Amino acid sequence: VVVDIDPNIGAFRASLLQDIVEEVENPHTQVSLEDAQKIRKTYKVGQRLVTPLKTKEFGRIAAQTAKHVIRQGLREGERSLQCSEMQSRAHEIITGTVTAVDAERGNIVLDLGKGGSAVLPKNEQVPGEHFTEGQMVQVYVVDVLATERGPRVTISRTHPGLVKRMFELEVPEIYDGTVEIKAIAREAGARTKMAVWSKNPDVDPVGACIGAHGSRVEKIVEELGGEKIDIIRWSEDINEFISAALSPAKGCQGGAAARRNQELPRDRA
Repeated sequence: VVVDIDPNIGAFRASLLQDIVEEVENPHTQVSLEDAQKIRKTYKVGQRLVTPLKTKEFGRIAAQTAKHVIRQGLREGERSLQCSEMQSRAHEIITGTVTAVDAERGNIVLDLGKGGSAVLPKNEQVPGEHFTEGQMVQVYVVDVLATERGPRVTISRTHPGLVKRMFELEVPEIYDGTVEIKAIAREAGARTKMAVWSKNPDVDPVGACIGAHGSRVEKIVEELGGEKIDIIRWSEDINEFISAALSPAKGCQGGAAARRNQELPRDRA
């Protein structure tokens, strides 16, 4: 049975679909060629017979059952669409609106649009952050799990992936693959260290991430509430890489430290 619903006026039409066959095995889903040709002589085996049903003759129980099945199907369809939408955004940054704040536990609820929502737990928030209802918040989608009640979305503002995706969106050279983020470590709210490398010897990966006068990195620092970001050049030489990673930041301005005086030799093309 197929039901067509007109949501504008709340009306629906029901039709019985039956496959036309030589020999009937299931009378609910099949009809013989002989019976089909009594309705229309041109019917052939393999075609489908559509018979409109008189819904006014449905009994009360049957009508209620059909109504329940239709509504359930619609809800399942909506949940499936929500899950597909959110799963396509896993490991991405999305913006949600704060709809509730749990003052006791510190958790907040975000409206992610299209009927989706998620809880940002206290332990996934940057220390010192405070949120109010109606506030727009950027979060990183860690995982999406499909459940009977819809997608269960795990979000975070402390995950290193948040900073990584911010740079991928802000720096064209990372987006097009010229510059690659090789490693990233983060102490949310305090400092992020990120190692970058360029396959093009004429491109300074550190400078590309910082931008002219720090324009690129400063946007990210501001979004993260002043979190310091150290950008270093990645090297295959583990000793040189560790030395660069552990050295004190120099030339730190606005939370961004670029170790230009410690740039390692370009050992890759």
